[in-house]
Amino acid sequence: MIGRALIRKVLANISVILLCFSFAIAAPKPNVVLITLDSIRADRIGFMGAKNAAKTPYIDSLAAESIIFDHAYAQAPVSVVSHATILSGAYPQATGMSAIGGTLPSLLPYLPDLLKAQSYRTAAFVGSIDLDPQNGLAQGFDRGFQTYDAGFRPVITGGNNNNESPITERRGSEVADRAVDWLNRNAKAGATSQFFLWVNISDTRAPAASYNSTIAAADAAVGKVISALQQQKIYGNTVVIVVADYGEGLGAHGEEGHGIFLYDETTHVPLLIKLPEAKPTPVRVAAKVRLVDIAPTLLEIAAIPVPSQFLGQSLLRAAKSGGGGDQPVYARSDLPQRGFGWSSLESWRASKFLYIRAPKPELYDLTADPTAAHNLAQSSKATLDTLAAQLDNFDRHFNGEAGKSSADLSSSEMQKLASLGYIGLQKSATSATAVSGTDPKDKISIANKVVAAATHDQSKPDLAIAALNPIVAADPNLYLAQYTLGVALARKAQYAEAEKHLHRAIELQPDSAWAHYDIGATLLKTGDFKTAIVHLEIATGRLPNFAPAHVALAEAYEHTGRTEEAKRERIKSGQR
Repeated sequence: MIGRALIRKVLANISVILLCFSFAIAAPKPNVVLITLDSIRADRIGFMGAKNAAKTPYIDSLAAESIIFDHAYAQAPVSVVSHATILSGAYPQATGMSAIGGTLPSLLPYLPDLLKAQSYRTAAFVGSIDLDPQNGLAQGFDRGFQTYDAGFRPVITGGNNNNESPITERRGSEVADRAVDWLNRNAKAGATSQFFLWVNISDTRAPAASYNSTIAAADAAVGKVISALQQQKIYGNTVVIVVADYGEGLGAHGEEGHGIFLYDETTHVPLLIKLPEAKPTPVRVAAKVRLVDIAPTLLEIAAIPVPSQFLGQSLLRAAKSGGGGDQPVYARSDLPQRGFGWSSLESWRASKFLYIRAPKPELYDLTADPTAAHNLAQSSKATLDTLAAQLDNFDRHFNGEAGKSSADLSSSEMQKLASLGYIGLQKSATSATAVSGTDPKDKISIANKVVAAATHDQSKPDLAIAALNPIVAADPNLYLAQYTLGVALARKAQYAEAEKHLHRAIELQPDSAWAHYDIGATLLKTGDFKTAIVHLEIATGRLPNFAPAHVALAEAYEHTGRTEEAKRERIKSGQR
């Protein structure tokens, strides 16, 4: 009995493996659907075998005919950085994105661009302002997309244009409806070329809801998209990838949310691939894989050459090797440094070990200690040194680019800020290989409070102000606390106080485009138009598609008699 079951399993694996490497020859180029789920842990979703899983019948049904990767890991625990890796096949060092934003380099090979060049129709539908290329953190993400459905409205310092309410998130059901509408319109138009559709579901950001219920809502949104593919009879020739961009701490190791630590809770994510014409036989892959592997996988499935700059490897090869073929897994977190001025973190997974480079280094045997509760750094020095050397070798691959931000200040911007009295400014991003200063483990309770306050700022500035005032009084060197407090005070029309905190935020992170915009908008309210112009010129240079920044700069120009420049800025904003 056991022998027959084993034979059936082997044959099932062989059939899927043959399918992986032969369907591109036998079938036309497939449609590609990439569904990314925000903040979903691998141990909270049904097909991953979780005991306390949310109800995810639609994703579980998809998994039943997919390749399932039991050990998939994100390269960063924040949305914009992780999605940059997913869509570019590049590590965070090469994408130039950070936890506080950035601009995707125009020369970086980019999956939507590459597919569009092969006559794919391309569309994106996202659920969070973080991924909005115009109004959020994802500058440059719309490259290669013929449709990029975001259109969020951020909280505007001094009031939103036309008194419109801010929109910073969209429920997964609405995102799915928009994506399905796009599919239906293409079908009615008789479009025959293949398409690449990216759908981002962000239901886990929903306030006042249990984590499992938000995962269930995300599952229902995925079900809408899959149902539309089936109804249009294109499901068979469509590859579907479902993956989470990162997980959620939920209190593990003291982290309530995400963005700081690199343990399994925030980096181990669900990942499945449904191949075109897939058979209803799931295959589970035990090998460790990475989100940097997704882009080269999709290009291989579409029979499109993979650029040499891609550093990931095809997941189909991991499927072929089954439980073998483990690759070391790298991840980094720059929010501790960018948001708080503490040490950044890097992790390296090899064999059964997790090594975390930090001021207080960490080493865990995840086979014996799956929750990473017992640090072996002192007792297993030889293993620690070996893994640290491997991580050093990996970092050297980037020739000193580790930690480089696409947003570092130019010399002219530095001169502008120096003219305002900003002195001693340094590049905001320090090398990810540098381990110095405060260990985030020692300050996680503060990070939890600041991140929570940053979420309150969107709708409850009074709560943010009350929470942050004692924090900045105790430590004035926390960028995220100073910035969030400044924005909250500006929303309460306390402009003079807001300016003080935003000024300090810029001293701490001078390349923060959003801090420059918010202080510029605040200075408009206080009548300091000349100083506002300096900050708004920096903001518009970094956020070229953000209309409110151009409107604010036009207003500042008008107040100083620079009418022609004001006209140009209004044109850039879409006004006349």
